[in-house]
Parts: sequence; C-alpha cells; structure tokens
Amino acid sequence: MSYPHQLTPEEKLADAKKLLSLPRIVVICGSTRFMTEMNEADLQETKAGRIVVKPGIDMKSPRALWSSPAEAEALKVRLDDLHRAKIQLADEVLVVNVRPGSLARGARGHLPSGPALCIDRSPSPLWVKSEGTSEFVSLLLAA
Repeated sequence: MSYPHQLTPEEKLADAKKLLSLPRIVVICGSTRFMTEMNEADLQETKAGRIVVKPGIDMKSPRALWSSPAEAEALKVRLDDLHRAKIQLADEVLVVNVRPGSLARGARGHLPSGPALCIDRSPSPLWVKSEGTSEFVSLLLAA
C-alpha cells in the first residue's frame, strides 16, 4: 500500500507562499561593514517588487545595547540565529560583497549548503545554485 508523501516544513512553507501569492522574498547577507551597500541593494530589490529582509543591527557601530562584551556576544548569537531564520524564509539570498573574492567568513557560514555550491564569477550579479535544489542564490559584487 502506498502512502501519501509527507511534506517537509520547507515544502509547506513554499506551498503557503504560493497560496498567498507572495512576491519573491530576498534576504540580503554580507558583512555589516557594508550596510550602506546593503541599504542600496534593499532599495533596488524593493523597487523590483521583491520583499526584502536583511540585517537590522550593525554591531560594528557603538551602542549602549552591546557595550559590554558579554551582552555583545549574547546578542550576536541571537542575531545569527535570527539571520539564519531569514535565510530559511527567503526564496533568494543576495550577498553584498564589496571586495570580490573576500566573502566574509560569517556570511559564508550563512549560505545555503548542499553537496556543492556552484558560483558563477561573471562580471554581472552572480547567481549561485546549491546543488540538489532548485533555489538560486544571487551574489551582488559591488565595485
């Protein structure tokens, strides 16, 4: 006897997005040193009709909220978890990387994984496909 395929949480999310007719969701990743470039990418992606999520806190800017090392470390852990959740929600990942070839260690750790990550390093915005999936990841390399 054959049983119906049980949907994974990811498949359920994709189905719900389709049923709601949501626009594509893009998450912007990269070092918060490049918040200006991330904000520009946000503007361009929003103008193109996509929902954009990105880091909301730049911990490299001094603030009382993370003035103590212990508070800063605890907040960083929470923000990393939150950013991974944004990536799970997204249809595309746009990595803002101002220095080509120097993708930050933290940003690299957030990228979707698979048996291989194929990166097309053409001069235009880069599209990355995680092998074994139909999802593409776009990389924006600003000059």
